[in-house]
Amino acid sequence: MAALAILEDLLASCALAAMVVLPLLEIVLRRFAGVGIPAAGPIVQHLVLWVGFLGAAIAARDGKLLALATGAMLPEGPVRRGATVAAAAIASGLTLLLAWGAVELVINERQAATSIGANIRTWVAQLALPIGFGLIALRLLWTADRRWLGRGLAALGGLAAAMIIRVPEWLVAQAFTPWLLLLGVAGVCGAPIFALLGGAAVLLFMIDGTTPAAVLIETYALNTSPTLPAIPLFTLAGFVLAEGHASARLLRVFRAWFGWIPGGTAVVCAVLCSFFTVFTGGSGVTILALGGLLLPALLRDGYPERFSIGLLTASGSLGLLLPPALPLILYGIVAQLPMEDLFIGGVLPGILLTAMTAGWGVRQGLAAGARRTAFDWREGGRALWAGKWELAMPFIVLAALFSGVATAIEAAAVIAAYAVIVQTVVHRDLTTGRDLLRVFTECVTVVGGVLIILGVAVGLTNYLIGAQVPARLLEWTTAHIGSRVAFLLGLNLFLLVVGCLMDIFSATVVVAPLLVPLGAAYGIHPVHLGIIFIANLELGYLTPPVGLNLFLASYRFKRPMLEVCRAALPMLAILGAGVLVITYVPWLTLGILDWLGRL
Repeated sequence: MAALAILEDLLASCALAAMVVLPLLEIVLRRFAGVGIPAAGPIVQHLVLWVGFLGAAIAARDGKLLALATGAMLPEGPVRRGATVAAAAIASGLTLLLAWGAVELVINERQAATSIGANIRTWVAQLALPIGFGLIALRLLWTADRRWLGRGLAALGGLAAAMIIRVPEWLVAQAFTPWLLLLGVAGVCGAPIFALLGGAAVLLFMIDGTTPAAVLIETYALNTSPTLPAIPLFTLAGFVLAEGHASARLLRVFRAWFGWIPGGTAVVCAVLCSFFTVFTGGSGVTILALGGLLLPALLRDGYPERFSIGLLTASGSLGLLLPPALPLILYGIVAQLPMEDLFIGGVLPGILLTAMTAGWGVRQGLAAGARRTAFDWREGGRALWAGKWELAMPFIVLAALFSGVATAIEAAAVIAAYAVIVQTVVHRDLTTGRDLLRVFTECVTVVGGVLIILGVAVGLTNYLIGAQVPARLLEWTTAHIGSRVAFLLGLNLFLLVVGCLMDIFSATVVVAPLLVPLGAAYGIHPVHLGIIFIANLELGYLTPPVGLNLFLASYRFKRPMLEVCRAALPMLAILGAGVLVITYVPWLTLGILDWLGRL
């Protein structure tokens, strides 16, 4: 088992490293030799498939697959153990159905004998799907319980799936309601999100008499889309920063320049968290990586503990609207919008939410009489010099993108390589051997947990579109809601619920295609709709009882969940007001775009 784990880590890390190297070689060869690498683009896209599904298998091995937080709310003891076994049984059975669909896809592609380029057969690249799902199903069973009895009970789900695979006609024309209830039970018990979304898609297609391969066709298409590689590459840059001492250097910079104002440390925390979340994508890395550094700093300077925990819990998702944040990239892929327009449109809304958070910090700093840091030009200069490499990162990305020197994928590869070089060669915070392997593996684990959700979620979305759900939703909405203002308010409330129940990535893939035609019907600019969408889901991270940031903060700061919820309520109100401003003042999103003539 240990040897298999090491092999998986190496393969996934090498695939991620190749995703960095190939686009960099493309830039160099294109500029100096006027040629490129044959099939470099398709190869990088298919490497995403392997990174995603090997990463998901590693996440299943380590118990890190994303799940609804409701499972953690169950009482300890026999109840939780029983719920864990039930969730594993249902999830492993659904995962086997997905694996069966993946096998069908590979067989069909092998018969078609197509190639992705450079004499690489498409079906060989697609093997990541059945291998990934198969490993995940086995690991869900193995981790269901420490006892063989529990594992045996969980295996009943796999047995049921095997019977369905043998006689798929059993599902044809059945009612979906009992299956929906089963999925609901699995979700409450803590089943992985990918199994719930993918299982729903597979069951709906099979009830309609369609093979599960229909889901995997969409999974394959999304995971090999031309712009998706930017997500794992930007995530890698964020992980490398978080694992080095970049946070300490940036804290020194922001403290030296902003620590003199009232509430300076709180302002620094908001800005620093926003900077990190731009690259980590709201995956929880910001709270986990910076919480241990920033909470003691706030308490040491005299800020109340409740305020400090609430501030850091909220700040863990700041930055999702600032370029090149991962949710902006994914929304652009799903809604088929220019990534650059979303980057520009998110600048002022992202600054607004960060400024409102910092403003609350100023108010609390004055009320608590918190200690300030006297401004010193020399310290400010030294701090800037020490942190210059990290501070340059967002400007390097934007310069590469808007100058036309690099595509979005190449810019992401540049910044990932830049982060690795800065942390290993310039600052030497990380060694080039064991440390990098650990960082790459951790990055692949998080990326895999996200990409597998995106892959199966797009299958569910495809079913909903085929069932004309967007058209029916548009018809109902326009018939019952005549006012644009009322529609936007209803949209805010709906997305707030979605944001606290689903992670931002799966919500984007499932929900965004349903809302795009609605936004067009009410005359909302598509970029503005995208920023409203992401801003609301950012707020959902803080929404009790199952907002993701609440659970992460409870884990990181070792505080009861109820205490964290109470601490976050003021920030929820403040950021909620900011989301309303973003929603009803479209100039914040469209003003710069209009000035640049991109509308």
